[in-house]
Amino acid sequence: MKKEILKQIDQPEKLEQLYRNNKSEFRTEFNKLYPDIKNNNTARIWYERLNYQAKQSSPWQKQDLFLVLGLSLIAGMIAKIPDFTSLDPDYFFPRNIAFITFPVLMAYFAVKASISGKQMAVAIMGILISVIYINLLPGTEQTDTFFLACIHLPLVLWMLLGYVYTGASPGSYRKRLDFLSYNGDLVVMATLIVISGGLFTAITLGLFQLIDLDIEDFYFEYIAIWGIAAAPVLATHLVRTTPQLVGKVTPVIAKIFTPVVFVMLTIYLVAVLYTGKDPYNDREFLIIFNALLIGVMAIILFSISETSHNHKNEISLFMLSGLSVITVILNGIALSAILYRIWEWGITPNRAAVLGINVLIFINLILIAVSLIKNLIKSHQTDAAEKSIAQFLPVYAIWVAIVTFLFPLMFGFA
Repeated sequence: MKKEILKQIDQPEKLEQLYRNNKSEFRTEFNKLYPDIKNNNTARIWYERLNYQAKQSSPWQKQDLFLVLGLSLIAGMIAKIPDFTSLDPDYFFPRNIAFITFPVLMAYFAVKASISGKQMAVAIMGILISVIYINLLPGTEQTDTFFLACIHLPLVLWMLLGYVYTGASPGSYRKRLDFLSYNGDLVVMATLIVISGGLFTAITLGLFQLIDLDIEDFYFEYIAIWGIAAAPVLATHLVRTTPQLVGKVTPVIAKIFTPVVFVMLTIYLVAVLYTGKDPYNDREFLIIFNALLIGVMAIILFSISETSHNHKNEISLFMLSGLSVITVILNGIALSAILYRIWEWGITPNRAAVLGINVLIFINLILIAVSLIKNLIKSHQTDAAEKSIAQFLPVYAIWVAIVTFLFPLMFGFA
């Protein structure tokens, strides 16, 4: 390896190929060789590249540790409010579960990012209005408008988190895409933390059972709930400070699943036609159908960033374009089914909410599909699909706010 490095030291492409063939051996041999070639500019660049990670500071600086612990404590205390008060958990959690996570994440980015006083005021005002509104809103889980408000309010707070995340550039489409990328990484890291916590819980409970001590109730009431509440904050900090851990995982997962989902949806579309399954009169099938569309939409979103910046990979781009087109067709079927049900049985809050989000997804998917096809044909629309996604985020925000705050007024509280 040493001889090959010396031979290729002035040929960057071949040096990169050597590195990719065996990274660990290349790093070891290069560092041994470096004192003899340190006057070479290419060698100095490679040395910094190979050894930069060792110079990075720990993600757990003192102030960061206090910040994460403090916000985790706040999240846990919010989750424990029913225990500290006389509030019924069945009343509290449907209304307030989103406030366990999103306000503390906003606080994290408010500390870590440069946000203006205006942004801070908007975030605080948004949280206060949401808390007061959802806790004063009459109704139960059987009330359509109340149920819709409860499931859409987390999306309102998520959009507000995005507003805080973008910092000084809320209008930047690149910052909005960074926010979406952060969400993908957050899901991966939080899942790993929850799985690790689950293994720790099983081991802990099992060990205490061996000595005939039943600590299950105590553990879940005073330890597990705090850990679950803290997971998003901890995951966010790890994603932010050690991006090498998960920064490339989400695009890779999306890249793997894009062709798989493309083939599956193609077969599924044929199967729907073959079996004659009727989304127009089967409500449960339509609900599952829409959930499928949202899942596929997420895969498309997290795949585009990887593919659009690697437009030479025509196979991935073709698969993603095909997936977008098939999803447009499926969304068109769902949309027509919703319109049919409204025509036959009239408008309801649920049908109106599903219709609205399907229309928005349908339009957004068409824009994405057109951009990807143009990129496939002409290879010059490398960021048009990304812009289509980023520019549509405020439109989604407006719709979820309408469903949350205006539907009870429009359709009543019964």
